[in-house]
Amino acid sequence: MKPSLPKGTRDFLPQQALRRKYLFNTIEFIFTKYGFLPIETPTLENLSTLMGKYGDEGDGLLFKVLNNGDFLAKVDSKPLMEKASQQVLSQISKRGLRYDLTVPFARFVVMHQNEINFPFKRYQIQPVWRADRPQKGRYQEFYQCDVDVVGSDSLMYEAELTRIVDEVFTTLGIKVVIKVNNRKILAGIAEVAGVSDKFTEMTIAIDKLDKFGYDVVENELKEKAFLPQHKVVHVLDLIRMNVQELEKSFVNTAIGLEGLSELQTFYQYLDPDALKNEVVFDATLARGLTYYTGCIFEVATDEVQIGSLCGGGRYADLTAVFGLAGVSGVGISFGAERIYDVLEELDLWPTGIDQQLRILLTAFDQESHQ
Repeated sequence: MKPSLPKGTRDFLPQQALRRKYLFNTIEFIFTKYGFLPIETPTLENLSTLMGKYGDEGDGLLFKVLNNGDFLAKVDSKPLMEKASQQVLSQISKRGLRYDLTVPFARFVVMHQNEINFPFKRYQIQPVWRADRPQKGRYQEFYQCDVDVVGSDSLMYEAELTRIVDEVFTTLGIKVVIKVNNRKILAGIAEVAGVSDKFTEMTIAIDKLDKFGYDVVENELKEKAFLPQHKVVHVLDLIRMNVQELEKSFVNTAIGLEGLSELQTFYQYLDPDALKNEVVFDATLARGLTYYTGCIFEVATDEVQIGSLCGGGRYADLTAVFGLAGVSGVGISFGAERIYDVLEELDLWPTGIDQQLRILLTAFDQESHQ
């Protein structure tokens, strides 16, 4: 049998593993410097935990794990013969590989709410899996390095997480741009454009703007959100606006003005002049995951064409689906694989990190072992 790997996965030789260890240690040191504590969650989660949290596209990228034993023994034959995938799925699979670290963290918070103190500051460095099409910077198995605060509405934590982003990439030597937006601003755009009932479809389409451009987004708004041409044009005009222009357009949308107000408070906490990397407002930033409700972030570099290196945002009530309402959180996730690839392409590794062997003692004959 010819040895092979599943697509979207990689082996790492000793030199590569040592470099990855340096990357993880650098990120972990900065997390702990800001007072965050480590946790771990299982590779497997119940599908009931994962499904319905990432939107239809995200649900389609979940790796489902077959039930133990004869998983077809108790399957209803009718949906099986009719190839009714969703009906069959519920009968043959109860678990899946985690898609990200945020939803499992929300489940963790609810299950351990009496064992942790709020606001709870956690970090987590573990692999996740997505059945995505492999390409440069995109793998089916990859590590995320997450840092979250749960149990506070204060926007000072958005500012703190931005400072962490700035310090991590400055330490690694990667020049980045930190983009910021607010989902409430996007909700205001949807309201002004008269498409509030298509908010989810609108944000999913806008989230593809960086990858595919305005023409693709325009077509998706027409074909998947079923928006008429004049409303599509209105949406695209609004997401091109700066803060001052949006403020004038938001006179009749309370949620849009609330988003702009939160953005202003965030900047007051942040002190952007103290950062090494630029923080910019970008109304086109959407973050397609449906659980985001407030400030959202995305980090990219112009030095390598590879996509975003880090992203995240505020989720006001993600724990509610697990039975604990009113617990707001905010977090960011560093994409370790892409960051590794950028460090590799730009040759930014510190000298000597992959040469840990200093002395080698060798026995050449039996007498040397005496």
